[in-house]
Parts: sequence; structure tokens; C-alpha cells
Amino acid sequence: MLRRIKSERPRAGLVESVAGWSARHRTAAIAAWLLLVVVAVMSSSLFPGAQVRSTDPGEAGRGQRMIVAQDAGDSIRENVMIRAGVGADPATRRAATKDLAAALRTLPDAVTDIGSPLGAHGERWVSEDGTADLVTFELAGPDAEFDAHKRAAFAAVEKVTREHPEARVDQAGDSSLASAVDEGIKGDMKRAETTSLPLTVVILLVVFGSLIAAGIPLLLSATAVAATFGLVDTLGRWVPFNSASSAIVLLIGMAVGIDYSLFYLRRIREERAAGRSVQEALRIASRTSGHAVVVSGLTVMVCMTGLLFTGVDVFKGLTLGTVLVVGLAVLGSVTALPALVAALGDRVDLGRIPWLGRRRTAAGRSRVWTAVAERVVRRPLLTGGTAALLLAVMALPALGLHLQDATQIQSLPRGVSAAADAGARMQQVFPGVATPARVVVSANGPEARAAADALHEQAARSDGALREPITTVPVGDALVVRVPLAGDGTDPESGRALEFLRERAVPATVGAVRGAEVAVAGRTAMPYDFTRQVNARTPLVFAFVLVLAFVLLVVAFRSLALPLVSIALNLLSIGAAYGVLVAVFQGGRLESLLNFNAYGGVVSWLPLFMFIILFGLSMDYHIFILSRIRERWSGPAAGPDASPDASRGVSPDASPDASRAAIVGGIAASAGVVTSAAVIMVGVFSIFTTLSAIEYKMLGTGMAVAILIDATVVRGVLLPASLALLGDRAWTLPGWVRGAWRRRS
Repeated sequence: MLRRIKSERPRAGLVESVAGWSARHRTAAIAAWLLLVVVAVMSSSLFPGAQVRSTDPGEAGRGQRMIVAQDAGDSIRENVMIRAGVGADPATRRAATKDLAAALRTLPDAVTDIGSPLGAHGERWVSEDGTADLVTFELAGPDAEFDAHKRAAFAAVEKVTREHPEARVDQAGDSSLASAVDEGIKGDMKRAETTSLPLTVVILLVVFGSLIAAGIPLLLSATAVAATFGLVDTLGRWVPFNSASSAIVLLIGMAVGIDYSLFYLRRIREERAAGRSVQEALRIASRTSGHAVVVSGLTVMVCMTGLLFTGVDVFKGLTLGTVLVVGLAVLGSVTALPALVAALGDRVDLGRIPWLGRRRTAAGRSRVWTAVAERVVRRPLLTGGTAALLLAVMALPALGLHLQDATQIQSLPRGVSAAADAGARMQQVFPGVATPARVVVSANGPEARAAADALHEQAARSDGALREPITTVPVGDALVVRVPLAGDGTDPESGRALEFLRERAVPATVGAVRGAEVAVAGRTAMPYDFTRQVNARTPLVFAFVLVLAFVLLVVAFRSLALPLVSIALNLLSIGAAYGVLVAVFQGGRLESLLNFNAYGGVVSWLPLFMFIILFGLSMDYHIFILSRIRERWSGPAAGPDASPDASRGVSPDASPDASRAAIVGGIAASAGVVTSAAVIMVGVFSIFTTLSAIEYKMLGTGMAVAILIDATVVRGVLLPASLALLGDRAWTLPGWVRGAWRRRS
């Protein structure tokens, strides 16, 4: 009898085999995981060398590479605007200007190329209304002494500010604005870390009701994130990874790591509550939830690689970090997690929290979602159509989506950075000075300098597109010409000014220098070229993600209808998230509530990035729910050990009532864990809205809204409605496909 029972048990798959080995060799599995984390964290010390830096796309990137090729540092310029204070004598402005110029001239080693109203063509350094003076200067190298030179120059500005309290002094430039952004990112990272951890702990305590059970997902996700950052630091010698990607990788890693552990642990606890042994519960969980976790993780990783088709350097590091953190989270959930559960046994429920530590029932059904699912499957066309119409209406604002990147000044909200605030005030009086276009010329001879001087004449003929002061400084054997542009730096007016500079002013001047290579870079050119390249590659990225996701789902569920429905539902929820993003941020309708500056668009990289991340992450819930529904649809004969192979136990003449009961049962059984996972993800991504950078606020809002929609409207209404309408066709392949599949197998 025992031999017959064993022969009827489905052969263990890879996930079940790995989890089973880990449970039997728990000490070795836990030790191997910890060793992997330690080696990853310490790996950067084994590979000496500097981190590789990303290069901007297009002509802006070419200009950046031309400067790097000089191996002579870069042109770092600071700007100081001086005005008379309210009610002060206008003469105080010029007195402060004279003192600042004199103070800077006493620092010949630290400061070069001082520009002010006191020198030749001084009118170029005075505002059009004559109420403000501008003083500009270059911070000198070499790199080893740059910081000391910077401190000396900034101290001179601060001294003049103290000595002239009746004057209003604002400083903003390459170094000061870059430092403001770097400090903002560091502060954001710190806030993200300190906020996400307590929030996640509270949610996990509510979900599991015990300290030990809540600590396991947190431990695994934290170690996966630590290992990821160690590996990224090592691989950063070859793949560019900037600090802005760190916060994204951190929060995605925490979210998916906890989600995957949550799916696994909740299934184990359900089986234990149903009276099964630890080993049996682990075996069932690995065959069902473990399989869903692996498929989900692979989908996220495959979708993320779609970013590489953009050809943008900055996406390479982000892709690497996300793929690593998701892959490690999957690996930990199918190896270290079963080993920990096997080692702890019933002690996993130690540290019960009063009122929260009540044991879950074996059924684990959600009354609310059971009631919703029952109503949906009775009237799938009405309920599903209503939900789809609601999401379509939410997506309507996305038709007016306008892509516009933020400059360093626009990225930070007012009051966060003195340099960003000063840059915003300077932008109003001297447009484009704080973030000018940088015309890089590979020649540095008399002909090149004369051609650069001719740009002043082009500015005078540009009808305000090109502004003054235009400055020229040598960098090695090249020239860097700074040309302020009209507009706010990234708006359509700035785009038109950039086109005028590239297409008319440069060809007529420095572009005509014999043998010289010329490229226009800078804070306007970079996002302009970035947006054009991303827009050109977006169709390819979308096609790659959709095709690969379709193939993965076909292989996982042996169905054609199910992948098509899944993709359609994901696109609908992402479209609704786009609509909310446009409604909130485009034009700054809620800027006072979310503490950001009024903004005229959505940052160019966000829609594509959101599409890829959301398409992958939404599969977490989708695959998990579908797996639970299929277990029930496979029939009683399959039992709780139902194989992930959808071809088992299916009756071709199964009644509609049986199919609807499987849908309701699967939704009810998975609703609790999906709701818990969604709450964690929404909470984690909502933290982005509290960060300083406008890009993070947009990302947090869009992701949180999309996940909330996905876990409620899509998974609670649209998915069961679609499955009810499809019936058994959702779970089977067409006859001709099934025959071809069998022949190839």
C-alpha cells in the first residue's frame, strides 16, 4: 500500500527538491546562505579599482566623453547673484559686488576666470532690469586640491554675505547644486531606511501575530539587500551604478523579499494549522507557493532586463541591482526559509502578540473577499465591465502625458536646500545661468576662441533664446563654452533654445572651426537627449517585456487565454496608475499636500520604468492567486498536493458551478496573504512620497497607487470575472497547441 501511495505522488520538481534538501540539511543550508551574504558584502575589497561612471546618451554624452578624454578635470563654475535687500540703499548691491570680486582675486590658486560687472563687457553680468549683479568664477584643480579650493572660495562668499547684511546674496553653481542633490539623496536614503523598517515590522506583526514569524521575512529580505549592495559595489567596477538607484533597489528588495517569504510562510502555517507535520507542510508549500515565487521572481527579472534595450547607461546599474536583489530574494525563500522553518518547527509562533497572535484557521478564508468573489462570478460581465470602465476612466488623464525632466533646481522642494532655493531665485533674474548649456570644442587655439566669442553675436540675434553671460574656459586642449538658455531648463522653451544653439548658433561659429569636434552638453541637453532616446526605444522595450511575460506564463500555466488576460489586466492597472500620476503631478495640482514644486510634466524615465517594475511585481499576486485557483480547479483527486502541472486532474466536462467554486475558493484562500503583501508594498513605496526629490515622489505615488489597484480592483474583481467568463478555456491549451506540445515533449 505504501509503495502504491508513493507511486501516485507526483514527482518532485526542482523547487520542491531544493526546499526538501534545505529542510533536511537545515544547518548546511542556513550556513551556506549566511556565507553567501558575507562573501557578497566583502567582495568589493577583493577587487580594487574605481567605480565606473555612467555616460549620458546622445550628443550630451559625446560632449561628456570629450571632457573625460582630456584627463584634465572639468570646468566647475559657481555663480553668485547680489541684490539690495528690501528697503536697502541700491548702492549696497554694487558695494557687495566689489568686495566679493576683490575677495576672490586674493585666491589666485583657488579661483580663476572671475566674471563680474566690474570687468570688460560688465553689462553682461547685470540683470535686464538693472537690480541684480552676477559674479561668476571657476573653481581650480587639480583634483587633490579641489576641496580645499572650494572651501576657500565658498568661505569668501560667506564672509561677504556676513559683512553686507543689507544685501541679498544667492550662490548656485555646478559644485553647490551637485552637493545639494547628493545631500538630498543621502538624506532620502536615510529616511527610507529608518521609515521603511518600523513600518514593515508593524505590518508583519499584524500579519503573523508573533515576533519570530514576523522576523523571518525581515531577516531574509535584509540579508538579500545587504548581499545585493555588496555585489553591486563589486560589479560597479564594470557596470555604472549611481547613488540615485540605491533607494529604488533598497525598497524594491525589501518589498519583494518580504512578499516572497510571506507567500511561503503563510502557506506553511495554513498546512500546519490543518494538522500536517512540518515536513509535509514544507513539501506542499514548496510545490505550490514556492513554485509561484520562482515563476514570479523570474518574471520580474526578465522584465527588468528590458531596460537594457534603451541603451541608457544609468539603467544598466539599476537593472543589475534589481535583478540581483530579486534573484537573491527568490533564492533565500526556497533555501534558507525552509531550513529556518524546519529548524524552528512550532517555535516559529513564539513571541505571540496579544490580540494579534490568534492562530489562523486551516481554511484561511477572507469573508470580505469571499463575498466579493461570489458576487463577481455570478455576474462576471456586469462586475468586470464596471471595474474595467472605472480603470479606463482613471487612465484617461494619461492621454495628456507630457514628459519633462527636472533640473537640479526643480528636483528639490523649496526649503530643503539653500543652493536649490538660490538657483530658483537666480533662474528668475538670470535665466539659464545656474544650469547652462555646455558647448565642448575639441580645439583650443586662436581660431576656436574667436569662434567662441562669436556666440555673443548669435545670442544677440536669437530673440532671447540664448542669454548672457556666455563664458569660455579651457579644459586641457579643449574649450568649454557656457551658454545660458531661455526657459526653466527642461521646458519646451528650453528645448527650442537648445535646438537653436545646436542647429544654428554652433554651426555658424565653433562648428566651423577646421578639424574641431563640437558637442552641446549640459543640464538641458542631457534630459533632452535622454528623453529622445528613451522614447525611440520604448516600443522595443514594451514588445520585449510583453512577449517574454507571455512565454513565461504559457510555460507556467499551459494556457494561451490566461497569459493574454493577465497581460491585458496588467496594462489596464498600469494605465490607471499613469492617469493618477498625471492628475497629481502634471501641473502640480497637489503640490502643497505632497510638498513639491509645481511641475509641468512627468520625468521622462518614470513611465517606462514603472511599466517594467509594475508588470513584474504585479505578477507576484497574479501568479500566487492563479496557483491557488488552479489547485482547486484540478479537482479533489489532486488534493492539497496538486501538481503545478495544470494538465492533471482536469475533467473536460467540468460544470460551470465547479469552475466558479474553484475561483471563489482560490480568491478566498489567497486574499489574506495578497492583502498583507499589498499593504507592505504600498507602505514601502509610499515612503517615496516623503522623500525630497520630485522624481522619488512621482515614483512612490505611481507605484503605491498601481499596487493598490492591482491588489483590489484587478485581483479581486477583474481577474475572477475574466476567469468566470473564460471557464475551462482559461486552464487548457487549444487542441492543436496541446498536440504540438506533447510531440515536442
